[in-house]
Amino acid sequence: MALLPILEFPDPRLRTKAQPVTVFDAALRQLVADMFETMYAAPGVGLAATQVNVHQQLLVADMSENSDQPIVLVNPRILEKDGVQVFQEGCLSFPGIFADVERALHVKVAAQDADGNAFERDFEGPLAVCIQHEMDHLVGKVFVDHLSPLKRSLLLKRLEKKRRQTA
Repeated sequence: MALLPILEFPDPRLRTKAQPVTVFDAALRQLVADMFETMYAAPGVGLAATQVNVHQQLLVADMSENSDQPIVLVNPRILEKDGVQVFQEGCLSFPGIFADVERALHVKVAAQDADGNAFERDFEGPLAVCIQHEMDHLVGKVFVDHLSPLKRSLLLKRLEKKRRQTA
C-alpha cells in the first residue's frame, strides 16, 4: 500500500468531473487500499478519488471510532434524499478549515463495490453528510461551494492566512 498525495484547494484538478469506473480489477482494488491508507493517515473520515488526482467515480469513507467500518462506493448516485441537517464539515483538501454546511439528513445511494457488484444503501446523519461531501468531489464541487459568498470569502482568506503562517 502507499500514501497518496492529497490535492489542496485551490488546485484546479479538484474541479475535474470524474469519469465512471469501467474496469474492476486488481489496480482498482489497490487504489481503494491506497485511498484508505491515505485517508486514515491524514487523518480523515472520507476521501474521493478526485482528491488524490484520480478522476474516476470512487470514494472511500469510514466514520467508525475504531476505523473498522470501511465503505467503498464506485460510480455512486443518489436515488433519494430527505430531511435537512447542518453539520460542521472539514475537508482534507482544506487543511484545518471547517464550516457549517446544510445537507440532506438521509440519502439512499446506488453504487458498485470494488468488484463491480451493484448495491443500494441508506445513509443517515453524519455518515450521510460524509457521503454527500465526497460525492460532490466527484462532480468537481467542494464544500465551500455550499456557503454564502461572504462566508466562502472569509473562509478562503483564513485558509490563505494559515498557508502563509506554515510556509
